[in-house]
Amino acid sequence: MAAPMIVINDTTLRDGEQTAGVAFTSEERLAIAGALSASGVPELEVGIPAMGREEQDDIRAIVRLGLKARPIAWCRMRDDDLRNAVATGVSMVNLSISVSDQQITHKLERDRSWVLAEVDRLVRRACDLGLAVAVGGEDSSRADPDFLLRLIEVAERAGAQRFRFADTLGILDPFATFEAFQRMRRATSLELEIHAHDDLGLATANSLAAVRGGATHVNTTVNGLGERAGNAPLEEVAVALAHLYGRTTGVSSTELKTISALVAGASGRPVPVNKSIVGDGIFTHESGIHVHGLLRDPANYQALDPHELGRQHRLVLGKHSGLASVLWAYGELGLSIGEAQARAVLSRLRIFAAEAKRSPKTDELLGFYRDTLPLAVVAQSRVQH
Repeated sequence: MAAPMIVINDTTLRDGEQTAGVAFTSEERLAIAGALSASGVPELEVGIPAMGREEQDDIRAIVRLGLKARPIAWCRMRDDDLRNAVATGVSMVNLSISVSDQQITHKLERDRSWVLAEVDRLVRRACDLGLAVAVGGEDSSRADPDFLLRLIEVAERAGAQRFRFADTLGILDPFATFEAFQRMRRATSLELEIHAHDDLGLATANSLAAVRGGATHVNTTVNGLGERAGNAPLEEVAVALAHLYGRTTGVSSTELKTISALVAGASGRPVPVNKSIVGDGIFTHESGIHVHGLLRDPANYQALDPHELGRQHRLVLGKHSGLASVLWAYGELGLSIGEAQARAVLSRLRIFAAEAKRSPKTDELLGFYRDTLPLAVVAQSRVQH
């Protein structure tokens, strides 16, 4: 029996836009929502109604698109936030509240009993309004585990269908995440969602560990946008779940590069060339050892087939190229080149790469060929004599 699908709840339009200096226009928000839905992402956290009329209008416009993806509004555990969400027409809300003693005391200036009472009251009210409800536990990774289970029990009894465990400060490692989700999974039948931040570079790893521990939903953002160091990247989570665990998400891997470029342009945050899954250079090879191996059999240096992502391998020449690379490159240009000339080209190539800090273009390769052609003539003459 196949394992159930892991549901991606993408929050690019909410937490992603909370990246310092990032602001999407209304048109960009609609385009991103449409692209994510078309790619198979089933849930979208589309904004924060409490931000005001413009934000509410944008959320309303996304709802009116009638996308396959379900639009979800993020709210604080407050009556006015809930009213504003209802006015946008969304069918689901994430009601967030601090759950660590640090934030309960020093942010909310309340106590645990008040938190439990508010969760019970607001979840019941939202359900009465016909909304599906996820309870978001802000700072769950610093919360007392027993209190967290108590809060989940209250949320479930009040009618919530999901609990979001937020590693708000990005302090977890995969081992602690796995244990936390195992513990919650044993205690509840609620859907469990991981919301991981990348402060220690572990957001993807923690999201995968949460799934192994029993999470049914994963929060992501395109390109890992988000506050501070960002969130778990959609592209990494979706591809890693499939390749490592055989867990499907319904997200089309061939659309990830296009969505990445769309969000990069809208956010003004370019994607690093070596960014996993969507970076321009991730299937580009220069090293002589790797190129030689790839030319013999791609499986020698291919853990991820680029065709699965709508990509292909690209071989380039540079400082670390070998003879096999040079012979291949000139063969692709329709030029025959012997070993002596290839070695001379290789010498020129390494000097060029160190000075230009890039791979040579076709006209420059042709120039290397012409400049070293006398060596080919000399070598041929020696063979004839």
